[in-house]
Amino acid sequence: MAHRARKRFGQNFLIDQQVISGIIDTIHPQPEDRMVEIGPGLGALTKSLLRTLNHLIAVELDRDIVEKLRKDFSPDKLTVYSIDALKFDFATLGGDLRIIGNLPYNISTPLLFYLGQFSESIVDMHFMLQKEVVERMVAKPSTSDYGRLSVMLQYRFEMEQVFTVSAESFHPAPKVESAIVHMQPINNKSLIATDETLFSKLVATAFSQRRKTLRNTLSTFLTTADFTYLEINPGLRAENITVEQYIIISNYLAERA
Repeated sequence: MAHRARKRFGQNFLIDQQVISGIIDTIHPQPEDRMVEIGPGLGALTKSLLRTLNHLIAVELDRDIVEKLRKDFSPDKLTVYSIDALKFDFATLGGDLRIIGNLPYNISTPLLFYLGQFSESIVDMHFMLQKEVVERMVAKPSTSDYGRLSVMLQYRFEMEQVFTVSAESFHPAPKVESAIVHMQPINNKSLIATDETLFSKLVATAFSQRRKTLRNTLSTFLTTADFTYLEINPGLRAENITVEQYIIISNYLAERA
């Protein structure tokens, strides 16, 4: 009996072989790669990856799919963890991880934030996401797409939109276009947030009312004198501040505290 896509899991299965081939060409897997696939679904990409990889790790929440994958692939080739990716400790897999996946739209943003915690164990990541989300991820300052997601992910990763994927490439077809994004951890950052909790809170507050100026949104953090010292115009909005400037503000606040 064919597996029916489950709405609660945000399942849209990739069926376009040309797109699958494009993803494989982009990832360029090598036999010894330590690769992890999040949400393998019915195994379309899994099958293509295992033509090259010696072994693949999969993380899948749907127990019916887990059972199917374990029947379709030898445990010598595929290890399947039956767990929510948001609860999985990727650090237990060791280092040099290459992570891929067609991420469900309903958990993509929290999962991207979650994976940032394991950036030291990751070589790179390739994800299929809603095109609108990818555009926000890679957005530059002073653009309408630039926001909290942009800043928080660009703090940890270099990112590039690789190519777009039409809705017809999936079954069932989603109502939006998708895109492939390549993410690579920034290992030798010239500027690091000394208090990442404070950094995250600062960015979230700045973008909480993005049409207001920093003078208003960051009034609980910075005085007029602080803005002057930091050489930041309080009349600017959150979208006009670079990732580096947010780090500088955060470190200033951390040192003052």
